[in-house]
Amino acid sequence: MSADAATPLIRLSKNIENLTPSATMAISQDAQRRRAAGEDIIDLSAGEPDFDTPRIPAEAGIKSIQAGHTHYPPNAGLLDLRAAAARHLALLSGGRAVNADHIVVSTGAKQSIFNACFVLFGPNDRVLVPAPAWVSYAQIVHLTRAKPELVPGDLEWSLKVGVKELEAARDSLTRGLILCSPVNPTGAVYTRAELEAIVEWSRDHGVWVIADEIYRRIHYGSGPAPSVLDLPDELLERVILVYGVSKTYAMTGWRIGLSMSPAPVAKAIAGLQSHLTSGASQPAQWAATAALSDERVEEDVARMVDAFRHRRDMVVEYFREHLAGVEFVEPLGAFYFFFRVDGFFRPGMDGAMKFCGRLLQEKGVALVPGEAFGDHRWVRLSYAASEKALEEALVRIGDFARVLESTDV
Repeated sequence: MSADAATPLIRLSKNIENLTPSATMAISQDAQRRRAAGEDIIDLSAGEPDFDTPRIPAEAGIKSIQAGHTHYPPNAGLLDLRAAAARHLALLSGGRAVNADHIVVSTGAKQSIFNACFVLFGPNDRVLVPAPAWVSYAQIVHLTRAKPELVPGDLEWSLKVGVKELEAARDSLTRGLILCSPVNPTGAVYTRAELEAIVEWSRDHGVWVIADEIYRRIHYGSGPAPSVLDLPDELLERVILVYGVSKTYAMTGWRIGLSMSPAPVAKAIAGLQSHLTSGASQPAQWAATAALSDERVEEDVARMVDAFRHRRDMVVEYFREHLAGVEFVEPLGAFYFFFRVDGFFRPGMDGAMKFCGRLLQEKGVALVPGEAFGDHRWVRLSYAASEKALEEALVRIGDFARVLESTDV
């Protein structure tokens, strides 16, 4: 009997029948594996800052360990962190009142999104997800037994959606909307007026909005990107804000995210979390408290955002000068550049997945194909990389594009 034949049949739960691994994580890991094997790889797939965590929050985490703060934390998060987050969010939105009791700290913003979806949605519910969209949104909705419905964005509007697109996708089962701004993967940013129109529409139709604002501080306009917190209180009765320290403060590995929601939802989220992970790491929470409350850290944030802005300009200028026929979304926030590659499709290469596969194999540049985000015509480039690496990667991408333009295979 073969080994395969001897293996007992394992029946997995229907809870994960739609689950697929994260494409962005898989590509990044493949790039790391190739690099470790000695290949000349430039990885522009990762969705995390390439900077170290600023000194002040890092030292706060170390000091908390030395002080013995290594036991179970409060399930909803340290009061110090929740209060710091409330003050921080209030300052970002002109000093509006933010109640720390409505904030729940989780093990990363991804868990905050999962918690919100799990307490709000269930079987037969439909959740609208503007596309292109971050890879985990649809997967998280599937885990709640609800159905994610991708809503294509308007190409003339930087692939964002408006009330027109949302209303066309809505039906009697529509219960939620996950809205990200600045947008992963495009770098587009919703204006305050656009956010207000969408939130008004959601209120009028009883649709919950989960507003993922993890990239809010990485904005190339004036101040932070527009937020749902800039809207009147009466529009926020069915809104959950998701925030965190991962992107702005280069603290991805610390795994601290948070949600702010109406009191009954916050209570439900805290109750759910008590049976999943309990409270997030206590030393990490003390580090996050320092990041959100110590004004000196703002110098580090400004430095990192300036670096991202300069890199953004490098990428945009290269495409305009050397790949003028390639369409892209003008990035106004986050650290992603989303460009269209279907003009390079040839027999045997009919999607972004194959485009990226050949680019990695032939030129050693790792990007994320648009299939991961719901559109096979596009590719995501992360410019969270050194200028030297970015400059070399752009040359390789340009060379690869010119080869494709000159051949039919």
